[in-house]
Amino acid sequence: QVQLVESGGGLVQPGGSLRLSCVASGRIYSIGDMAWFRQAPGKQRELVASIANDGYTDYADSVKGRFTISRDDAKKSAYLQMNSLKPGDTAVYYCKGRYTSQYGAGEVWGQGTQVTVSS
Repeated sequence: QVQLVESGGGLVQPGGSLRLSCVASGRIYSIGDMAWFRQAPGKQRELVASIANDGYTDYADSVKGRFTISRDDAKKSAYLQMNSLKPGDTAVYYCKGRYTSQYGAGEVWGQGTQVTVSS
């Protein structure tokens, strides 16, 4: 069974930083496009950042210049470096990734990690 496990969330003061990690486990050959989403209470889940196989990245306007997405294919992992955090960044952050396995291509979501920005 393929799983994505996120870590790195927590409580941070405004202006602080956090680094989220997303690691794929299971019998997979490789990871494909990876992305981070977030969902705040009472709001829809929104795309925060994505990174393609070739390294192309894209960001939501609200996080451009503050967040950086990266990947390590050898570790089957993706990361989200979050700087200059604001209370509006408070949400559950989810990793979504595509992968290839002996059974073909697939897509999977992580369970989420809570990020709270508050003084």
